[in-house]
Amino acid sequence: MAVLEVNELKKSFVSPDGERTVIVDVPRFAVDDAQQIALQGSSGSGKTTFLNLIAGILKPDSGDISLAGQSLSKLSEAGRDRVRAQSIGYVFQTFNLLQGYTALENVLLGMMFGRGADVTYAKALLERVGLKDRMNYRPRQLSVGQQQRVAVARALANHPKLVLADEPTGNLDFHHATEALKLIREVCREQNAALLLVTHDREILTQFDHVKSLAEINNAAQPQIAQITQI
Repeated sequence: MAVLEVNELKKSFVSPDGERTVIVDVPRFAVDDAQQIALQGSSGSGKTTFLNLIAGILKPDSGDISLAGQSLSKLSEAGRDRVRAQSIGYVFQTFNLLQGYTALENVLLGMMFGRGADVTYAKALLERVGLKDRMNYRPRQLSVGQQQRVAVARALANHPKLVLADEPTGNLDFHHATEALKLIREVCREQNAALLLVTHDREILTQFDHVKSLAEINNAAQPQIAQITQI
């Protein structure tokens, strides 16, 4: 069964000079329950826009996104926010941690938008990602690799059906990138969550059995848009 189904999805943006450019044009795409897919795409190819459409952060111009059988196109912005909080975990390249809060508080805040704060489970997640002794540290007191682990714990905090990861190893060196990827994949398997990870890193791509090129699924991902700043 597909946890994610995308049909005839289109999204364009208008430049300051009024020119409209199509960034996403995906006729069909699907992710099955618990499946792990790596999506290859260069900077500017629309991969971040594609993930943000799936997450309900952006609204498409046309088309439909169905998450666990629920159509996002029929929901209001508030409705999409609820679905994202309850069913999607998002690991951002820049982590997006709140600097004034501890690792534990960052995970708990993520829970507030879903099923509600669960201190016991939040602590268990942080312990699972190797931060048992760093729960009360703020992001600036953590290494880059440790901040990524907090981001992973937060993404899994609401038992999502689908985890989206946007260049999750982009800010890490090779050693920490390998560790972070292994952690993300292991925790997704443990929680029976599907994973859709986008990257341009060939070393990362070789570790996935299922690899797709954004150019293959996205009619808009042509060479000419490689010069567009990633949105």
